Amino acid sequence: MIDIAPYIKDVLGQAIQLEVLPKSRLAGLPLYIRETYELLQGELYQRELVFACPKDVTHISILQTEKQFDLLKKTFPTVVLLMPQITAYNRQRLIEKGINFIVPGKQLFLPGLLMDLRENDLADHVKRKSKTLLPSAQFLVIYHLIHRYEKWQMEDHPFKAIAEKTGYSPMAITKAVDNLNEEEIVEVTGDKEKFIRFRLDRGELWNDLLHRKLLINPVLKKVYADDKPVKPFMLLAGVSALPEYSDMNPSRQPNYAVDRNTFYELQEQGSLLNLNEQEGKIGLEVWKYHPGKLAGELQTDLPVVDPLSLYLSLRDHTDERVEMALDQIIEKQIW
Repeated sequence: MIDIAPYIKDVLGQAIQLEVLPKSRLAGLPLYIRETYELLQGELYQRELVFACPKDVTHISILQTEKQFDLLKKTFPTVVLLMPQITAYNRQRLIEKGINFIVPGKQLFLPGLLMDLRENDLADHVKRKSKTLLPSAQFLVIYHLIHRYEKWQMEDHPFKAIAEKTGYSPMAITKAVDNLNEEEIVEVTGDKEKFIRFRLDRGELWNDLLHRKLLINPVLKKVYADDKPVKPFMLLAGVSALPEYSDMNPSRQPNYAVDRNTFYELQEQGSLLNLNEQEGKIGLEVWKYHPGKLAGELQTDLPVVDPLSLYLSLRDHTDERVEMALDQIIEKQIW
């Protein structure tokens, strides 16, 4: 049994005592759940918590853990994963999935419980943090994350140079940086020429943005057509782009990404045959920022959108194969 009492006392100032869950309360659970976890009970702030301690901590699947916790929560309202240690990658996935967990001495993540406990004290803070990033601000963050091995680095250049590099106007860059600064993602330095500095390293930055739910789906809408225009050049997107970054096989229907301005131009020119919102030979994602300008310098075998925007466009997909492919993207691109 993992002793979390000293850690809880130190972090929350509360006493807690764990006991093995009585067999009478395990009767309705499948055998594989009882074989996978040691289940303990404890009380915190007059609320019962059931702690699930994996018996084998060397082979943890976050997808399986999520499904097992969904089942456990049908019997126990608040279930907490209790681990002696955890990898940074799995920690990020647990946070993204909203799964309660405690690693004594290192991290406590109880999103539902903490909201109940601190809702009044944090009302103004939560309200301020409930918004998402501007598309232009997210563009800058993702550019910073995915182009980390290139010579040209955003933090080395003033706003004007960033505007020239990304294709945004200087005013749009200023507005985007203001958004990032307001959310305490960057700090601005310099007088005549202003520079940005990201406050966290890349892995922590991505983890923090996911946790605060600041990142948006880059796809404004998806439409269909019966033919792909010769111009402009379009990048593969959606499930069509996953084979570049994962072991997933190509999809039958090709899907492409285009920025909204280009889409409206194509629409006005009548270049999209049988354009509709239900079906067609190709799928066309209309993006909130320019997919080509973000991914143009990436060294990929296929002409595809950048991996992190791809992840954000598919993270609510319910196909387990897609979820596994997205896990591969984050493991390769962030950690």
